[in-house]
Amino acid sequence: MHRSKSQVRTSILAARRAVPAHVHDAEAADLAGHLGAAVKPGSTVCGYVPVGSEPGSLTLIDTVLQQGATVLLPVAREDPDGTPQPLQWGRYRPGELIPAPFGLREPPPPWLPPDAVAQASLVLVPALAVDRRGVRLGRGAGFYDRTLHLARDAALVAVVRDDEILDRLPAEPHDVRMTHALTPHRGLVALASGINQPG
Repeated sequence: MHRSKSQVRTSILAARRAVPAHVHDAEAADLAGHLGAAVKPGSTVCGYVPVGSEPGSLTLIDTVLQQGATVLLPVAREDPDGTPQPLQWGRYRPGELIPAPFGLREPPPPWLPPDAVAQASLVLVPALAVDRRGVRLGRGAGFYDRTLHLARDAALVAVVRDDEILDRLPAEPHDVRMTHALTPHRGLVALASGINQPG
């Protein structure tokens, strides 16, 4: 029996909330260690600041910065009618993040337009799960779906826990497929859609 996206979301969110803080922190450190080797000095990496039980940490973003890369973080806004806009981007500088809508933290203005993602060689994408074909399960808001088609030649990396790489997720025509997953124990995993190498 195939589960719907909402059923998978509910299950994974519950499992993430049950992860002890020390396990989350250890996994975040492992993610940062794996990612450092994939980042080339002088490159641009789009990252994100995790919220709640999402995998990752500010340390992961700092690791990318320490590798000599420019780090861009997403700025999420909605139209007056509640429709998500394509993500804008702000340059990450440690200590300068400000509170943002949806419980996020983001760089202060000035911000770059959505197509700034085209500068990136690697885009870290928050995900609840990803399947072996590269189909990503997000939270359903649609910000990344409206943005990632602009990334062109970037490696699109879903950041998930090890058991969140699934055999198959429901796919929709607008889904942008991930090329890789990044997990705490397996590191960078190429997916079936993966044609773009990080770096």
